[in-house]
Amino acid sequence: MKKLMAEFIGTFWLVLGGCGSAMLAANIPNSEMGIAYIGVALAFGLTVVSMAYSIGHISGCHLNPAVSIGLFVGGRFDSKELPGYIVAQVLGGIFGALILYVIVTGNGSEVGSFASNGYDAGSPHGYSIVAALITEIVMTFMFLIIILGATHSKAPKGFAGLAIGLGLTLIHLISIPVTNTSVNPARSTSQALFASADWSPLGQLWLFWVAPIVGAILAGLVYKFMSPEEAEA
Repeated sequence: MKKLMAEFIGTFWLVLGGCGSAMLAANIPNSEMGIAYIGVALAFGLTVVSMAYSIGHISGCHLNPAVSIGLFVGGRFDSKELPGYIVAQVLGGIFGALILYVIVTGNGSEVGSFASNGYDAGSPHGYSIVAALITEIVMTFMFLIIILGATHSKAPKGFAGLAIGLGLTLIHLISIPVTNTSVNPARSTSQALFASADWSPLGQLWLFWVAPIVGAILAGLVYKFMSPEEAEA
């Protein structure tokens, strides 16, 4: 229960911090003080860094169903804990989105797409479903490679959270224009539930479950092949 509580709080913070930055600070009307894509990318990275050093020793700080699945495939995570982690992450994300919804609508603003992930009409720059699928698979693959490598027993101690957070920042810098960056089904689900965009974020949500999970599984298999001694340790 302590692990699940940590995952709930961590994913709550990921959504509130990352998506909150996108909704509240990325573009401020009649002002030049918006943080734009760079600021949003950094915000997502900072949520992971801050939680890695806060709850990493409790739950491992997955904050993402794809990460939990990738760690399981890579031999780092017990299958018995997988369902509970995924449920806690999704619920934490939804709670974060709920709090953000209340804040965003506090001045009468419409939530619109609510920083949801999408392709075609849902893509910030109109990228196709194929581009979105490839982007999410590859970005999640690299995210898991970073996680599996940074947390390896032979990796420098104490720097995993920083490497993972910076990795997520770079992933957002690459892929925000394409899909608004998911690599995390819990984050995608939470925003899609509250969005009011014409292109139906819920109708496109399937891609942001399938692609990150495929990328995570591939990364788990590849890293387990490259470093089998870690799986046996």
